[in-house]
Amino acid sequence: TPQLLYLCEHDVETPYGMLHVIIRGAPKGNKPAILTYHDVGLNHKLCFNTFFSNEDMQEITKHFVVCHIDAPGQQTGAAQLPQGYQYPTMDQLAGMLPTVVQHFGFKSIIGIGVGAGAYILAKFALSGLTSTLPDTVLPHLFSQEELMNNTELVQSYRQQINNTVNQFNLQLFWNMYNSRRDLEMNRSGTVLNAKTLKCPVMLVVGDNAPAEEGVVECNSKLDPTNTTFLKVTPGKLTEAFKYFLQGMGYIAYVKDRRLSGGPVPSASMTRLARSRTASLTSAGSVDGNRSRACTHSDSTEGVGTVTQTMEVSC
Repeated sequence: TPQLLYLCEHDVETPYGMLHVIIRGAPKGNKPAILTYHDVGLNHKLCFNTFFSNEDMQEITKHFVVCHIDAPGQQTGAAQLPQGYQYPTMDQLAGMLPTVVQHFGFKSIIGIGVGAGAYILAKFALSGLTSTLPDTVLPHLFSQEELMNNTELVQSYRQQINNTVNQFNLQLFWNMYNSRRDLEMNRSGTVLNAKTLKCPVMLVVGDNAPAEEGVVECNSKLDPTNTTFLKVTPGKLTEAFKYFLQGMGYIAYVKDRRLSGGPVPSASMTRLARSRTASLTSAGSVDGNRSRACTHSDSTEGVGTVTQTMEVSC
């Protein structure tokens, strides 16, 4: 029987523990890697040696790099796992695979699984984990429309996330973010012992941003008397932040830039800077619970004061 040549054995650290991985051959251009996962009671040798030793199979595999994975603690000669060790769930076993793919730089894979291994590979594919980690994170950062259009900005972020961020560390952070707990904030009077932020807050979200629904929900749980909620375009964010700081009295009110020929604040942003004295009498009647956030404009050198809340789109 022909003998298989295993070029390298690796212990790859993943977010859910160490994996024993055997690499046979080297990547062949843009061809996918053949990745195997064994069944319960077996390891890669017991499960696949006979199959991959077949002469016809060797004729096939000489054109590919082969990656055999042993489930944690299942490889030949493995030490006993520590007392109290929590074995990864099937989802977590599947969640280990993106790190392996990234570690070896595989662009794509052809999976061969038996029994439990087939289940793990199926979970891997169903979860969308066959894409790279940047493509898993991008829907958190961009709208579906932007992703479908594959805009220049999306392409730039995909490249930068892939090339400048440590992928293993990113996977750990991503996993923790996705297992986060609710902040358990509630607007006063809505539930017993409600707790919410007491400091001035400016919530900003872009139109059609993936976080838009969550930000709207968050706004409903904040104190309306010290919260500013804005939907803005990227070019208006600096302007919104400036008026927010003016409203808290940290920077002086700036003269209308039309006097110096500069750009003029948008109408919606200008509303943030209206005189507070002019709005005090009507603050409680604007859109029910929503009232306008305004700053002093009596003097061009005046400094704004802490203000009421408003909601506006830009």
